[in-house]
Amino acid sequence: MTSHAHVKGILQWHIDAGVDETVGETPVNRFELVDAPVRVPATSSPGQSNTAKRSSPPPTRPGDAPAGPSGEEAVKSAYELAEKASDTDELRAALEQFDGCALQKTATNLVFFNGDPKAKLMFVGEAPGAQEDRQGEPFVGPSGALLDKMLASIGIERSEVLVSNTVFWRPPGNRTPTPQETAVCMPFMERLIELVDPDVLVTLGGPASKALLGETQGVGRLRGRWFTYETARMSHPIDATAMFHPAYLLRTPSQKRAAWSDLLGIQDKLSG
Repeated sequence: MTSHAHVKGILQWHIDAGVDETVGETPVNRFELVDAPVRVPATSSPGQSNTAKRSSPPPTRPGDAPAGPSGEEAVKSAYELAEKASDTDELRAALEQFDGCALQKTATNLVFFNGDPKAKLMFVGEAPGAQEDRQGEPFVGPSGALLDKMLASIGIERSEVLVSNTVFWRPPGNRTPTPQETAVCMPFMERLIELVDPDVLVTLGGPASKALLGETQGVGRLRGRWFTYETARMSHPIDATAMFHPAYLLRTPSQKRAAWSDLLGIQDKLSG
């Protein structure tokens, strides 16, 4: 007979590994023999959609979610909804009616932003975690507590800044968002930055830095440097820089010295 302690240990092991939720109402036997969909080789050049035709849609499996809009259609819809928003409340409402991100099917809540919509300092991370997903607020877990302490060290209250993520729904198991998931959320992030119009934009972690700064190097090479962020709708560029994500700093305390140096640089830029 399996003991209670043994079962509890197994569950804890899964939680530690990031497996803290189930997806789908019914279990799916992936070893069951099914007809695999016919895949048509892509013949289009990079940046173009594959327009090859298939005689019938691919078969579905029990528990599969209904197909949503294609990647290009989802991004186009996101831009159309985002550009109509004249303030952050309207932008949130647009996000709530948007159905082009697959993460919506597995997440508990939309996690948009918190803080001052007119903040001079804006932080953008990667994606919500488990606690953020449950509460519907970004940076409320251990990484959020560390961010609060980091801000306090340079005399800034959390309520004075705005924090968000490049993806607004939690990826299952806290995995890294896919390029497609980031792409469909980016129009809303760009519009959020336009509406807030901060003096300084700080990207936290590699995925956010690559998405917003357009840089391919790691944060270790980007931090301490200043870039400019600008969209077609903005009247002026914004000073932007990259920092290690607070979650990374919790795992790698040796990098806190570098983070302190970055915070002093941000303080100087805000007072300059």
